[in-house]
Amino acid sequence: MKLCRREVMESFSSPRCKPPHSLRVNINGSSFSVDRSTLAENCEYFRALFQSGMRECQQEEIQLQCVGVLGFLVLLQVLDGERPVLNSDQIVESIECTAFLQVPVLTKHLISVINSENCLLMYHTAATYGVRELSHSSALFIRDMYADLREDVHALPSQLVEYIESLLPSSYMAVCSHSPSNELLQDGQRTVCYLDEEHREWRVLTHLPGSTSTTMAGVAVLDNRLYIIGGVHDVSKKVVETGFCYDPAANTWSTICGPQQLRYNFTLVVHEDFLYALGGEYNMKALSSVERYRVSNGSWSSVSPLPSPAASVASAVAMNRMFICVWKGKGATDILEYAPGLDQWLVVTTLIRQHSYGLCMVAHKDNLYVMRNGPCDDFLLCVMDCYSLTSGQWTAVSGQYRNSKGSLLTAMVRGDSVFTLSRLVTTEYMVDNHRWQLKREMKGFGRIGSIHTFLMRLPKVSESITGNSLDLGQDRTHRDPVTVPDYQHGAL
Repeated sequence: MKLCRREVMESFSSPRCKPPHSLRVNINGSSFSVDRSTLAENCEYFRALFQSGMRECQQEEIQLQCVGVLGFLVLLQVLDGERPVLNSDQIVESIECTAFLQVPVLTKHLISVINSENCLLMYHTAATYGVRELSHSSALFIRDMYADLREDVHALPSQLVEYIESLLPSSYMAVCSHSPSNELLQDGQRTVCYLDEEHREWRVLTHLPGSTSTTMAGVAVLDNRLYIIGGVHDVSKKVVETGFCYDPAANTWSTICGPQQLRYNFTLVVHEDFLYALGGEYNMKALSSVERYRVSNGSWSSVSPLPSPAASVASAVAMNRMFICVWKGKGATDILEYAPGLDQWLVVTTLIRQHSYGLCMVAHKDNLYVMRNGPCDDFLLCVMDCYSLTSGQWTAVSGQYRNSKGSLLTAMVRGDSVFTLSRLVTTEYMVDNHRWQLKREMKGFGRIGSIHTFLMRLPKVSESITGNSLDLGQDRTHRDPVTVPDYQHGAL
């Protein structure tokens, strides 16, 4: 939500809105009254100032010369829990603000709104002001869209271009449903594959460990590591209690503990630094419980349950917010958001359609796309609706998509592209103005059963003599040791 300067200033200057222990901050003739504890909690600059013992830490009013009004207004919005979509001027001043005041929550918000329209500005400005995390995240986004942005990228300073080119791009990945293997010999079908976009075909990256199940399992990627949790052994639906983690940099599998509640047919979602296991089933009963896994200490803990039991819910993360799509029946589909700070599930909106069984949900910019069964009895047809988080409005997306050719039961967004997959064809769509336009078609996955898809950054690979297994290089974040650009203010 974009606020004019006068509205924000009046809201913070009003005596009835003025918080206790407030500090008046003056910037270029504009004055803001802000809670001291909020500033100290979120801004390293003010935390250091208030603890310095200097005369300024006791003053009720200070002058800030290093930031602009627009950037400070965005900071206040973010500290107030808002997630504003920013124009170019706001982006530049916000980066300047987070650089000087050291505000991690503002940097995180800037990362969450990187898109194809602002990524170059984000990257250049963040490098100029030395905001490394934002600079790196912008560079990764640009690397994934390098082919579409090549001409504009080469207008950047050479050091910035070299850094982008040193990064590893995201690869579209897939693994089919497989139960644990009891055979001594390796099953050639139990593999994790990646799409070779240059040759438009699928190649094998690694084989699944024999005791791993991807049938009704949770599959997700966190910190470029693949996690496979749960799954069932066979039709008895006995749950695999051990989780598995694949590190592509080292080409190794390791085991982790599974959730406290045994579950299958659940959704595994990555949000910030956690894996969330949502709902699912156990002993033929739907679950509402939710657990999250903290990688740093390898532990699962319970969080607020879903409002009602649900299995295999569609999910997406947009603007650093986690959403799920829950079909309620009778034409209603709820979109829920999990608020970690409150540990609550909040109803964001409800989609009401005659045929509204949500098959899949993906996020692009500040939009959620919900794919569902079509407006007739032909369940091979999918139609889409788009929900704008900014405007709070639903829009019907034109076009229908037949599952038998380009399945929308699974879809992944990378930059402005959406990849969908079926046995017959892998399809890439370009998202443009709320429309999905066909960009290209490649070889299908060619395997039966449910398919899990995801994105990973793979080290440089070379085909082995067999042609379907790969030898991975050493553990590197970048292909070459290029230093992250970090310029002095105003150097570019």
